[in-house]
Amino acid sequence: MTPPPETLSAPLVVEFPFTRSLGPVQSAFLTGLRERTVLGVRTQAGEVLVPPVEYDPATAAELRDLVEVGATGTVTTWAWNPEPRRGQPLTTPFAWVLVRLDGADTALLHALDAPGPEAVRTGLRVRIRWATERSGAITDIACFEPYDSDAGDNGPGPEPTPHTAAFENAVTGIVAPARLDYTYSPGRAQTRYLHALAERRTVGERCPSCAKVYVPPRGACPTCGVATTDQVEVGPRGTVTTFCIVNIKARNAEIEVPYVYAHIALDGAGLALHGRIAGIPYDQVRMGLRVEPVWSEDGRYPDHYRPAGEPDADYDTYKELL
Repeated sequence: MTPPPETLSAPLVVEFPFTRSLGPVQSAFLTGLRERTVLGVRTQAGEVLVPPVEYDPATAAELRDLVEVGATGTVTTWAWNPEPRRGQPLTTPFAWVLVRLDGADTALLHALDAPGPEAVRTGLRVRIRWATERSGAITDIACFEPYDSDAGDNGPGPEPTPHTAAFENAVTGIVAPARLDYTYSPGRAQTRYLHALAERRTVGERCPSCAKVYVPPRGACPTCGVATTDQVEVGPRGTVTTFCIVNIKARNAEIEVPYVYAHIALDGAGLALHGRIAGIPYDQVRMGLRVEPVWSEDGRYPDHYRPAGEPDADYDTYKELL
């Protein structure tokens, strides 16, 4: 009996910038941070929400009554972070805290710079440490720091005061980077699939109930709910079932736009996989186009697919795979 291949694992990073426009409330809040001013919004019931929102979470009414709250507050709950990760507010161990700023009725999540967990407690009085350079982002609050009440702060500060939010050069949009670092283990089925790709073969697994061949294999049939253990070699050629033309260049990508990304039903497969189409003008790619793989320089995976030089497939042969 052939032993199963060693299960693979590798670090994986998913990263992209998220660009969003700001409405009047969020614009005022972030612009205020740039000016070292913290704004909240008052609800119909009289509660002050920080960070502010544009609609009342209880009634869904539009909210525009902006007020200024204090730069000091009280920790309502916390958790110690002994090993800061990339992109977090501080590079040394710190506490994640929920802080109810003076004048606010809700708490703001941020970092607290403290020498250790023994220095943090619910009820601790803290104040904002502003970033030296501010641009209109939540990172304009560098962190919170403990605030010695014996130095003149004897409790919550004054009530929130109305604010016009009439700032110059208001922030109207932000770019928020999103990043996820994790270790990916493909499992038994996809490990075999990846090992086969290294041999320039494409293998799927057949469902013993419905006989559909899944590529890439999933280890189980999502339709029948049974394990798929029967390996089937498919391709290498296939048929374009549907496609899209990409006109936006991805960051750090060497592929020039426009290019075509397609669903390709490899011969013998029961569903289509994703692949880039090259070797043909983008406006000549079509449903039914017969294609073949062009392998990467290291030969570990198909870099793209190109026309195979065969007549187009008849629609009836792939219509069930759309």
